[in-house]
Amino acid sequence: MCRNIRPLANFAPPAADEEIHAAALQYVRKISGTTRPSRANAEVFEQAVAEVAAASARLLDALVTAAPPKDREVEAAKTRARSAARYAPQGL
Repeated sequence: MCRNIRPLANFAPPAADEEIHAAALQYVRKISGTTRPSRANAEVFEQAVAEVAAASARLLDALVTAAPPKDREVEAAKTRARSAARYAPQGL
């Protein structure tokens, strides 16, 4: 599950609320050990997601760097290239 959490800092345009929420959801799913909480735990699960998302948004807003912002398309192309190399048929 955690490999779905992507770096969100220093991108142009900045991370959207949906991206931050998705990362928070993945984190809470990982530490709780469940992708869907029981009805008894649904409220506390959603509260945890909201709190992690809020903390993540504050962190991203406060981070300072001298590096130029990364381009999302360039980073996505790099990820696709790494994935293609990783999953390429071996020994052909």
